[in-house]
Amino acid sequence: MARANRLTTDGGVFHVTHRCHNRTFLLKFARDRDAYRAKLREHLAQFHLALLDYCLTSNHVHLLIDAPERLELSEFMRAVEREFARSYNQRKKRLNAFGGDNYNATQVDASEYLWKCLCYIELNMVRCGVVIHPREWPWVGYHEIMGARQRYRLIDLERLCWRLGTASLEDVRGSLEAYLAESIARDQMKREPCWTESLAVGGVPFLEKVRPQILSRRDTEIVETGKDVWALREAPIPYGQKVGLKNGAKAFN
Repeated sequence: MARANRLTTDGGVFHVTHRCHNRTFLLKFARDRDAYRAKLREHLAQFHLALLDYCLTSNHVHLLIDAPERLELSEFMRAVEREFARSYNQRKKRLNAFGGDNYNATQVDASEYLWKCLCYIELNMVRCGVVIHPREWPWVGYHEIMGARQRYRLIDLERLCWRLGTASLEDVRGSLEAYLAESIARDQMKREPCWTESLAVGGVPFLEKVRPQILSRRDTEIVETGKDVWALREAPIPYGQKVGLKNGAKAFN
């Protein structure tokens, strides 16, 4: 069962990533990616959260989710992954697990860092060398943000604009097109592990606020991972040291 480690009851914006079992390409066919997207849409209507962006690849997914509380996010992911895995296995006549053991949810500072994370998600398939622009990959939020895909939409464009601090969707579209064009032209698309391997990403004041809310089995540290980008991470475990929950905290499943 997919679940996020170190759950808290506080909400916010989360970059969720989840890989297929053993990193296999279980979503390599368009039909399967379409089915996963349909399952997302079905459950977005049932939970009190909003999808701000997404990218479905052949062996993992990226979801940018605005959730009122993290337990709501956990229930949403559990429902989507459980029901999709069941239908997928029935159709493929297989018994093995579909998703990896846990999904990762990195909390994102909903300011300029939200924009950085969104653009990072948009460039995923370009970074992998599959396409030369997000418009060539049908399973990415670009098409909904730009207005090319309006039926069966997943992204809450009004919430996205609000989170980005603008009432103009046209401003968002113009900024996204310009950012993608510049990043592709300058080949500024390297992988940035902070968006997928951290507990949280943002400014130092935001991370200091989030830090006490994290239920971690290890000490945490704030590190600078790029120009004006900081990440809250679990500190490395010294050799031979045993790990236990800090402050007697109890993790949620």
